[in-house]
Amino acid sequence: MQEVYMDESDFEGTLVLEKIAEINKIDEFFEALDSDDFDQARALMRRAGVDGETIMMVLRKMRAADGEH
Repeated sequence: MQEVYMDESDFEGTLVLEKIAEINKIDEFFEALDSDDFDQARALMRRAGVDGETIMMVLRKMRAADGEH
């Protein structure tokens, strides 16, 4: 699997979702996001080959959105 690299200013989530879709785990990923399950979200992104920097961006955005949904 090829790793995905992106800058936070360019981050929109599309590449992460594409990588998650490649492993057929979209529903599980959205469940993790909706329930603020940081460990599950991280595990799914790692499994999908998302690079560590991008994973950290997603987790920061999850924390920032905590309680706003």
